[in-house]
Amino acid sequence: MPRQPGEQVVVITGASSGIGRAAAIEFGKRGAAVVLAARNEEALRTAAAEIQRHGGRAHVVVTDVASWPQMDALARDAYEHFGRIDTWVNNAGLSVYGTTEQLTIEEIDRVIQVDLLGTIYGVKAVLPAMKAQGEGTIINVGSVASVRAVALQAPYSAAKHGIKGFIEALRLELARDRPGINVTLILPASINTPFFRHARSGMGVNARPIPPVYEPGLVAEAIVFAAEHPRRDILIGGAAKLFDLMERFSPSFTDWYHLQGDKIFKTQMSDHPDGGPGNLFQPPPERGSIGGEFGAEARPSPYTRIFELHPGLKPLALGAAAAGAVALW
Repeated sequence: MPRQPGEQVVVITGASSGIGRAAAIEFGKRGAAVVLAARNEEALRTAAAEIQRHGGRAHVVVTDVASWPQMDALARDAYEHFGRIDTWVNNAGLSVYGTTEQLTIEEIDRVIQVDLLGTIYGVKAVLPAMKAQGEGTIINVGSVASVRAVALQAPYSAAKHGIKGFIEALRLELARDRPGINVTLILPASINTPFFRHARSGMGVNARPIPPVYEPGLVAEAIVFAAEHPRRDILIGGAAKLFDLMERFSPSFTDWYHLQGDKIFKTQMSDHPDGGPGNLFQPPPERGSIGGEFGAEARPSPYTRIFELHPGLKPLALGAAAAGAVALW
């Protein structure tokens, strides 16, 4: 059914759980028509039902973002179903934990295919529709690992760095040739989602987020905001901004900080035994959830809501950031 007058059409990959699911439901609450894409059809159906309960419309397309034909089909399906794509959110992502020496080539390939190529495929797939419209917004979920790599997640860090580089080039091309198409990069710090229990682990235990931890609703809020108010980059959590500043100031100091007391290794290891093969090659057998197991640690982020969503205020935050106060936010 074509979109209704004034209805926003949004496509979200990785919509079965975590950030993608939270953003999809948030768009639904605002009356959007949401196209939900992921590998787990049952989880997508439950998300679609929740969107519909909130008054939005939902359309499910089972998709593996690592497949170009499937991503091309996703964009065509969404456009044919609703007649337009206003916002495309490249959110699907996964990881495998372990040293580069421990990881197999198949594991490395899969992370790059999903996290980096999946984003590139998404952009390529949606550009024809947005070109025909003359406008649109492409939102890409990167990570603080887009600006500062994380030990035990080398392929994930490489993919997230790659997303940032790809988007920077894309943004220049569109600014010259298609100025009506906006591109945003979202860079979350650690978020309390099922990502960590879904990730394959070579550490002998399940992974856990590097503190501090923030709730997925904060990222969903930023994604919806960016769809309505074009932004270049949005860092999620004061910790993300702090590590961005540390990396700009001195990468070697940041290395030293991470290695003190084996910090960067120990903080990624949970107390729970390794949960199995993870979601690299098969979707997890779950009906879909937004939050993970670390809600008791999660905190709000006044920094993000005040400064990242209103970049004109960012200079006011620099003094606090330099003093390390932002880390408390």
